Amino acid sequence: MSQHASARQHHKHALDVAHPPPRPGILRAVLVPVAVVLLIGTVFVSVYLAAFHAPRPHELRVGTTEIGTHQASLRQDLARAVPDGFTLETYPDESAARRAIQDRSVYAAYLGKGDLLYGSANGAAVTATVTTAFGSVARAEHHRLSVEDVAPASAGDTRGLSVFYAAFGLVLAGYLFGMTTYQLAPRLQYRWRMASLALFGVAGGVLVAVIAGSTGFGALPGPFLPLALVVALMGAAVGATTMVLLRLFGSAGVSLASILLLILGNSSSGGIMPAAYLPAWLRPLSEILPVGVGVRAMQGLSRFQDDGLTRALVILPLWVLGAAAVLYLKDVFRRETPSRVRDTVEPQPAAA
Repeated sequence: MSQHASARQHHKHALDVAHPPPRPGILRAVLVPVAVVLLIGTVFVSVYLAAFHAPRPHELRVGTTEIGTHQASLRQDLARAVPDGFTLETYPDESAARRAIQDRSVYAAYLGKGDLLYGSANGAAVTATVTTAFGSVARAEHHRLSVEDVAPASAGDTRGLSVFYAAFGLVLAGYLFGMTTYQLAPRLQYRWRMASLALFGVAGGVLVAVIAGSTGFGALPGPFLPLALVVALMGAAVGATTMVLLRLFGSAGVSLASILLLILGNSSSGGIMPAAYLPAWLRPLSEILPVGVGVRAMQGLSRFQDDGLTRALVILPLWVLGAAAVLYLKDVFRRETPSRVRDTVEPQPAAA
């Protein structure tokens, strides 16, 4: 073989060593992160656009003191204004209708002759919906709409969105906690991991109540301790659920948690606008996921006479306890069972 051919072959061999063909593991490492983050991003865009690109109410609860033919005409006028947009409740007098708005049994109440009661604490979307729809009703009755805000937004939350920001921040923190606790201490004993979860929940609840409550921005002016408790339970529920998904499904559980808790949970929470504005497939989630349950209670504590508080104090602990039970079975029970089996079947030394 000539010296030139030998040098060319050596050069080719050197290139092969420097640039080996991609192995299957490398290909997976390149493609899987791209696919996962694009999937999560696609779900985020799809869910939020489905929920908020053109929101309209579905059976939004409103009230009236009118009866007989006047109420029949009111129902027809509302149906023309927003088809299937409202559910109408009847109240005996103005005082009862006012109380119903203040405890969020209804979002507005029409008293007849153009008089409307509403609550701006429900947010700008609800205010625009009810004033527009009942404005049409008043015009049909040849009256000018006259409005009274009987559940006003707090001075520190003029747009009604602070509860969404406060909840989103703690939900994000709970999600990150659920991931970080296993990343930093994968072999931490169960009791210490639960203690860490409890510490996170309590600290998160207190911090959010201090920052968003009356001592801070005044955006959530409810009583401090109940507000801190609800926020703590919500954060702990999110953190515990993230931990469970991570333990059950590995790295895929992180993606599942982000879709379930961050995307579906926050979009259906009612923090931006009430669940009545959500698509039918998204609406039920606001009643069961930790974020929606917690947000409703936070709003109730701040503006609506504790609406949703009892429900939150039942459902949120169930999320925490259910997740803790699954983690116990996964991290403690299954770890102890093999050793117990070995102790049972291991032959004992013969007696002397």
